This record gives sequence, C-alpha cells and structure tokens, in this order.
Amino acid sequence: MIRRLIYSTFAALFFFGVAVAQDVSVRSDHPDEYVVVKGDTLWDISGRFLDKPWQWPAIWQANPQIENPHLIYPGDVVSLVYIDGVPQLRVNRGGTQKLSPSVRVTDRSDAIHAIPFERIEPFIRNVQVVSPEVFAGLPYIIANEEQRLTATYSDVTYARGLDALVGQEFVVANLNSIYDDLGDGQIRRVLPKESWQEVPNIWDRQEDIFNTVSPWNRRPKNPIGYELVEVSRVRVKQAGEISVLDIIRDRTEVKPGDFILPANDQGYEATFYPKAMDVVPEGLRVLATSGQRSGVGLWQIISINGGSNDGIEPGHVFSAFRKGDVVDDRVGHRYGSFSKESEVRLPDVYDGIVMVFRTFDHISYGIVVSGARVVQEYDILRHPDERD
Repeated sequence: MIRRLIYSTFAALFFFGVAVAQDVSVRSDHPDEYVVVKGDTLWDISGRFLDKPWQWPAIWQANPQIENPHLIYPGDVVSLVYIDGVPQLRVNRGGTQKLSPSVRVTDRSDAIHAIPFERIEPFIRNVQVVSPEVFAGLPYIIANEEQRLTATYSDVTYARGLDALVGQEFVVANLNSIYDDLGDGQIRRVLPKESWQEVPNIWDRQEDIFNTVSPWNRRPKNPIGYELVEVSRVRVKQAGEISVLDIIRDRTEVKPGDFILPANDQGYEATFYPKAMDVVPEGLRVLATSGQRSGVGLWQIISINGGSNDGIEPGHVFSAFRKGDVVDDRVGHRYGSFSKESEVRLPDVYDGIVMVFRTFDHISYGIVVSGARVVQEYDILRHPDERD
C-alpha cells in the first residue's frame, strides 16, 4: 500500500457554509502588508490581519489561473485589500496573486503550513481510540525473549491470540488512557497506571469542589474508549497459538501486556476547514492535556470529551474557558457569616482557542492555536466567538 505523506496546512476553499466576508472582523492595527518568513504558520499570518484568525476562509480564495495558487512561501508578501468594500487577503509573488490556505503540500517542503505538523503527527499516526468490543479481542504481548522486562529493535517478543501469517507486520501499542462514561454524556479519563489510586471525578461535585472516586470504585465502570499509543512495529517470524515476532522498528520498549493492532499506513487527511459548530454540545470540556496537568500553551495537544457521534469534525474551533471559582464575600458579610448566601461565583475566564484535528466516536484531539493563558484540564469549550 502506498504511503501518502500529507502535511498539515490550513484549508479554506471558498464554499457555501463558511462565514461571509462581510462578517469578518479586521484588526484595526493590521499591517498594510506582511512579508512571510520561514517558521510562519497560516494561523499566525491570519492573526496579523483578523481579530478572529479562524475566519480566514471567508476572505482567502484560490485563483485557478495561477499554477499552485494554494501555496505561499517565505518571501511572499501578503496584503489586505478591499474589493467593493469586502476585505480580501492577497499574496504577491513576483506578480499579484490571490492567496488561499487550502493546501495539501506534496511538492514544496518550504511552503508555509497551517500549524507545525510535527506537533500533531504523533497523535495522527501513532494514537488510536478503540471501542470496548475491539479492545476485548486484541492480541497481546505475553513475554519477551529470555523473559526480559523490555525489548527493543532487533529483539524477539511473543504474542498470544494473534491470527496471522509469517511475514505480516503489526503495531505494538501501549494502553495510555481509558475513557469512562459517567452517564448523560459525561466522560472522565482514567490512567491505567494509576488505577490503584483514587481518581478525580470532575462531574460529581458538591459545592463546586472536585470529589474523588471512592477506593471501591476506582476502575472505570462503563468504558467507551481505550487510547492506545504505538510503541513499535513487529513482523511475524513464526505463527501459532503463541506467535514469535521480530521487532523491526521501535519508538519505546515493548513490554508484556502491550497490545497488537493492524499496521495502518494508508496515510491521513490533514487538510482542515476551520469552522465553528452551529451549536456546541452541552458539557463539552477538555479531558486531558499533553503531559501537563498545570496547562498547555501554543501548539500543544488536548483531548476533548466529544467526538464524531456529537457532530465534531476536524477543523472545528472552540474557545476554552476556565470555570470561575466560588469565593466567600467577606466584605458583604462583615460579621463572620459564611453561609451559602455569602458565596459568589467569579466569572469564567477565557484561556485560548483550540482546533480539532482528529476525531473518534466519543473523543477528539485538538491543538491550542492561540490564547493569552494556558488551557487546562476541565476547561469548558464554547463557540469561538465567545472570548469575554
């Protein structure tokens, strides 16, 4: 199967359904023109001209008379012009050309990308979220050669339950997260390595304080998805009830208990049409951030408790808000009365904008594309027009 190398770039074909140009808010301090430099992203360039960079599909259009009209490069000059009172972005590359960020870069590696592809590549190529039915039937690594705790490239490992032929290649993946449905669309993330600990239940609150799941209820009760991350590639050396596998490529070590998935190298569409949902699902939140519970910033990854079953698609853009704290009004209640009446909720605070780049049935992955504050676990996701 031919492997398609697809670079992530902002797509913005002008079609019915995107915001009309008249509704696009242009920055009052926008430059007359901007010279593209290496390392720019289309989101950053749009942000120099627009209050809401995700709206650029309305004013960037392709010119079919120009060869490769979708690509822009370092040295190109981007300018904002008005045609019949409607703003348009154009690029000058030795002659006036219209700019469109609808791009799949396959011919020029120096073309400007939507976002740094290396940031999302591991989550596009190496992460799968499988259903409980699929997970229950997965083959697994039962032991490594000489019963080593770990195995790496060129080592031998053993799998149980693998129905395969000699020479077939497979992915070895580690279970990274379990997504647990608490009912009414409320999902929590459970870390397998912490299953012996009490885990936070962000939905079961009393007085807006996060409770913890009791020790006899630590494990997920209604899993809806298992997040598996590729650690290596293997080739079947000997087939049977216990298959002998050669490790032919590795990202990290293979361990007993890792799971076997089909090798899937058909490539992935990574061309995004940034847009807002007409109605954002109620209760949509950030489930997890990529390795930083204290929050993540620009070009870092989050997971979301909603997926294709909720109408979420790659390219959907959301504003992330941190829920306001509940505090005691000690001024209005001067005499030491800290009853319910003295409690006041502070306003929710805008953290940033996130864009979805991959979806599964119940879970999506997004990337932080702008914002003045870090995006945190449990942030509420709303329409991108909401920023105050």
